[in-house]
Amino acid sequence: MEIIHLTEINSTNDYAKTHMAELGNLTAIYTDRQTSGRGRLTRKWIDTGDENLYLTIVLKPFTDLNPIYPNFTQYLSVVLSMVLEEDYKLTPQIKWPNDVLINGKKLAGILAEGTTKGGKFLGLALGIGINLNTTIDNLNQIDKPATSIFNETGEHVDKDIFLEKLLSKFCLLYHEFICNGFISVKEYYESKAQFIGEDISINVLGDIHKGIAEGITNEGSLILKESDKTNTYYIGDIL
Repeated sequence: MEIIHLTEINSTNDYAKTHMAELGNLTAIYTDRQTSGRGRLTRKWIDTGDENLYLTIVLKPFTDLNPIYPNFTQYLSVVLSMVLEEDYKLTPQIKWPNDVLINGKKLAGILAEGTTKGGKFLGLALGIGINLNTTIDNLNQIDKPATSIFNETGEHVDKDIFLEKLLSKFCLLYHEFICNGFISVKEYYESKAQFIGEDISINVLGDIHKGIAEGITNEGSLILKESDKTNTYYIGDIL
């Protein structure tokens, strides 16, 4: 994997999309400062210091748009959860579709954006922001419950070592995921999806749906039992 390090950039995803044509598959771009980061549904990602990780991975595994692309955010949530569990002895949770939490507080946000030119799909920018060493004072600036590895363990996280572990795990499971899709990580994903079996509300493009989360399909969609029927949702966010 080629790695590009930038001292400061508006957004690693924007950099990846701007340079998509010349960047190769499995190129990782990370920065110390991200001035205009954003999350899903145009949410702003707050930069909480250069001791955290702001990363985008360029993906071009196919020559055209493939149904597997939307699942890459879920794949990355699984990869991150494995690193947290195996190397930092934490107990991560995944909130559908791809938020990673510790003790119910958000640790990381993931955003995937495709790039096209002249009707041709050029590639996917898979971005993630991870709170490695954010202090409690900076965490309190975030408008929703958030945490960091440092806040949970009391130990400083070496960003370069963490990046190496994350990218190594990403590459280790990559080929199987490309060949088999979400089902290759479904069992682990479901083991971290504590919302399954619970009463939840989801936001689907502004519409609120309530019901019991019955499970996840082999394609990564949410199965929600509402009052009189069971529906499957391909996009949305658990509130």
